[in-house]
Amino acid sequence: MKILFIHADYIKIEVKKKAISDADEINAKNLEANECLVVWTTVEKDDEKNKDEILNKTIDNIKDVHSKVNAKSIVIYPYAHLSSDLASPKFAKTMLQAIYENLKEQNLDVIKAPFGYYKGFEIKCKGHPLSELSREIKVEEVGEKEKCVVDSVIKEGEKKITREGVIKEGEKKITREGVVKEIISEFFVLAPTGEEYEINMKNLKENLEKYEIFNKFPTLKKYMVAEELKNANASSVEPPSIKAMVHMELIDYEKASDSGNLRFYPKGNLIFDLLSDWAEEIALSRLGAMKIETPLIYDWSMPDIREQGQSFHERHYMVKIPDDENKEFVLRFAGDFGLFRIMKQVNMSYDQLPIRIYEFSKSFRYEKKGELSGLRRLRAFHMPDVHSFCRDIEQGWDEYENLYKNYADLANATGIEYAVVFRIVKEFYDKYKDRLINLLRYSDKPAFVEVLSSMKHYWAVKHEFQGIDSVDGNCQLSTVQLDVKDASLYGINFVSKDGKKKGCTICHSSVGSIERWMFEILENALKKEKPMLPLWLSPTQIRIVPVSKEFLNFSSEIAGEIEKSNIRADIDDRNETLSAKIRKAEREWVPYIVVIGERERESRKFSVRRREDNKNLNMEISELTEEIKSKTDNMPFRKSNLSKQLSKRPIFVGYT
Repeated sequence: MKILFIHADYIKIEVKKKAISDADEINAKNLEANECLVVWTTVEKDDEKNKDEILNKTIDNIKDVHSKVNAKSIVIYPYAHLSSDLASPKFAKTMLQAIYENLKEQNLDVIKAPFGYYKGFEIKCKGHPLSELSREIKVEEVGEKEKCVVDSVIKEGEKKITREGVIKEGEKKITREGVVKEIISEFFVLAPTGEEYEINMKNLKENLEKYEIFNKFPTLKKYMVAEELKNANASSVEPPSIKAMVHMELIDYEKASDSGNLRFYPKGNLIFDLLSDWAEEIALSRLGAMKIETPLIYDWSMPDIREQGQSFHERHYMVKIPDDENKEFVLRFAGDFGLFRIMKQVNMSYDQLPIRIYEFSKSFRYEKKGELSGLRRLRAFHMPDVHSFCRDIEQGWDEYENLYKNYADLANATGIEYAVVFRIVKEFYDKYKDRLINLLRYSDKPAFVEVLSSMKHYWAVKHEFQGIDSVDGNCQLSTVQLDVKDASLYGINFVSKDGKKKGCTICHSSVGSIERWMFEILENALKKEKPMLPLWLSPTQIRIVPVSKEFLNFSSEIAGEIEKSNIRADIDDRNETLSAKIRKAEREWVPYIVVIGERERESRKFSVRRREDNKNLNMEISELTEEIKSKTDNMPFRKSNLSKQLSKRPIFVGYT
């Protein structure tokens, strides 16, 4: 792409006649603009190989020059005379229209001279030092990766910084990789009591056992081995939850879909919904967030979408549309795409902050096939995201603490084993270390802490809850990130007390994908001698087993009584022996099995087998329901989505 910029007092354009058959449709033959930046644009053949990169950088450069010369409007002028290596007319037409639409989308005053016509024009150039500029935009090979660069004269001291930290200054290109190399990391274990233990990562593998702190906190040690030391054994062993999720009739692979896209059977769907309800309860009831919904699919040619998507570029699902082979859309990998576009247009005042936004984001990442693993790593998943838009760092920290505590409550309610990991810039660690210690006291856990000498991302501090599975592998669950950069980059501002616009401090957070929570819950269940889901998540909480058909009516009466307490109960009314019915309930990890015969009907005292401690008890139904209610208090409840009678349930997979 070659561009000639002219900052003009005015330009007058007269459309003469068609030069090609596939020319733009026109509504007027005369166009005029005043106080404008005229962008003479030649689309080249090589641009067709790298449309998105070229388009993105072209728009960036137009906006850059437009802001420097402070023009009131932009005129896109198709001009085939800056190069002899022209793109096809069809591609050039599409590219010029995309440039025009992107600039319009960003609320810039822009017009486009029609493509494919002979035209006359009259222009008056302003004649100041920046009124005439030329730029060539191309893709060059750098190692194995292609990078888009701009060949132009940039004055000393000018620079551009993107979300990923790419800077161009003078003739020198500074890449994010170069910036990261300059950053020094220190590593510590921070105990909830406040003690700090320095960790030497260079020889950690050889000296791990010498660190008493890891022996004191074995869960953190498991994380260090799995993630920081990259334990190949943990990553190569198939997690047992993969088989369990199928034979328990929860979740299965769908061969007719892409890999990493799963199907959920009724019981799996119930667990999914309960976890989703819990995430939403945290967001809406506890935090008071406002719920939104945004599209799954976005125009990849738009600069803000490209900017957000660059870090996952190789892992995108790209979508072509039938009527324009040059148009590409991307399936979102997080909810930020639509959220940031909403927040950019929101008018908000300092006294309204913090503003919290919640979205249950169906998301897509094209993970490599060898990385896919059951529920742990997928290509399609659901992320409950909460973003808090704050006045300043202090309010941002308050939000950060609130989010941390709520997500810790969720993790503890699932009973999983997890470690806490912080990444934080040194300036923030020195200033806010006491706040970190208070959070660790809340969760009663130590944290592995990486302290960075300076920022290399948009966040100044973030943490992750790292779940530990049954083979001592790890996977990230909840995360909170205190973002001090994105608001200014994407124009998310509020009106401060003095009436001026200021960029927000943003707390990005996610409970973690529902699928990963299901993975860790299954994996942690499988660590036990008798696997068991958390009681509030068990699809069947009480299984009623009549010893014969004679007691079916009484069993139905008891089930109805139990259900009044919002407890899921079903009846094994199949024509099977008592022992076969009990074995089936055991295979399904049913927490409570109630056997009903003549003695129980007469005494209304019931023989109850409790899976948690493998005890056989005699209880009245009121005692049983009170015990379950006390163990599931304040947790979400849904009715069963299966027939109450087992004889009426179809067999999806697994055991009969």
